[in-house]
Amino acid sequence: MRATLTDVAREAGVSAATVDRVLNNRAGVRGRTREIVIETAQRLGYIAEAAPAAAQAAPAGAIRLDFALPAGTNPFMQALRSELETQALSRPQLEVHVEAIEGFNPDALARTLQGLHGRTRGVGVIALDHPTVREAIRSLSASGVKVVTIASDILYVPRVAYVGIDNRAAGRLAGYLVNRFVGRRPGKVALFAGSLAYRGHEEREMGFRHILNDDSPDLHIVEMREMLDDREKAYVEACALLDRHPDLAAIYNVGAGNTGIARALKERGRHNEVVFVGHDVTSGTKELLLDGTIDAVIDQNPRVEAREALNILSSTIRGETYDPHPPRLQVIFRENIPET
Repeated sequence: MRATLTDVAREAGVSAATVDRVLNNRAGVRGRTREIVIETAQRLGYIAEAAPAAAQAAPAGAIRLDFALPAGTNPFMQALRSELETQALSRPQLEVHVEAIEGFNPDALARTLQGLHGRTRGVGVIALDHPTVREAIRSLSASGVKVVTIASDILYVPRVAYVGIDNRAAGRLAGYLVNRFVGRRPGKVALFAGSLAYRGHEEREMGFRHILNDDSPDLHIVEMREMLDDREKAYVEACALLDRHPDLAAIYNVGAGNTGIARALKERGRHNEVVFVGHDVTSGTKELLLDGTIDAVIDQNPRVEAREALNILSSTIRGETYDPHPPRLQVIFRENIPET
C-alpha cells in the first residue's frame, strides 16, 4: 500500500500541514525540519528519491565532505554508510564520499585522514582513540578542515562536534536492564566488546561496571572479551565462555557480533536462560528479539546520526548557525520493534 501524507507526517514527527508546506515548497518551515520531511517522504516512497549518485555530477561550488568508517560486517556501520550515501542524494550542494577502513588499525585510519588534506572541507570519522589518529585530526583541523566524530568520541582534539549517543549512559542503561532481568539473585555476567580502542566501547563498559557495582553487588563480571566486531569470533568465544561457566546469568555485548553470540546460546540450549542485552536494531537483532534469544537492544539511530553529521559539517563550513538534534538512547524489546 502506498504511503500517505499522514504516514509521512507521523514518521517525521510533524503535522500534516507542515508536510504539505514542505512538499509544495512553501515558506514557514525551518531548514532542518524541511530536510527531515523530505528524507522521510523519500524513504516511505511518497516522493521519488534523487537520481543515483553515479548519474549526477556534483554541481560547481558543491561542498565536499568525506567520511571514514570501519569496514567489516558490523550492521550498524553498514547502515550508517547507506544513510550517508542516500541522504547525500537529496543534497546537491554537497559532494559526499565515504571510505571504509579495513580492520582496527589506527595507523591505516590516520593515513586515510592525512590523505584528505587539500581535497575536502569537512570530515566525519568513527575514530579509534590513538595518538596517530589524534594527530591526524589536529593536522586536518589546523588546515581549515572541519571534523566531527561519530558514534565514538575522542577528547582533546579540535572537532566541531560529536554526533552520537552518550555511551557511558548506554552502558549504565545496559547494567540497569541486566539487573532487572536477572533479579536480586547472585550471578555471573560476561562482557563482549568490539574494541576498547573505541572510546565509545570503553565508556559503555565503564558505565556498565559502575552501575553493577552500585546496584547489583551480587552480580559479578567474570570475563571480558574483545571480538573486533567479528560474528565468527564472537561465536567461538561465546561457546568457550558457556562451557567454562555453565551457571552464567547474563551477557552484555557492547559492540557487534550479536548473531554469533546468539548462535552459541542456541547451540548450547541456553538462549532461554541467559539474559542477553546488546546494541543496535538490525535485521539480525530483530529476529533475535522475536525468538526471545536477545532480551533488549539499546538503539542509536544511524539515520539521525547521518543527518546530523551532514547538517553540522555543512552549516559550520558555510558559517551558519545550526540547532543540533542529537540521537536519543532507546531501548527496544520484542513488543516495540520499529518498522525501519
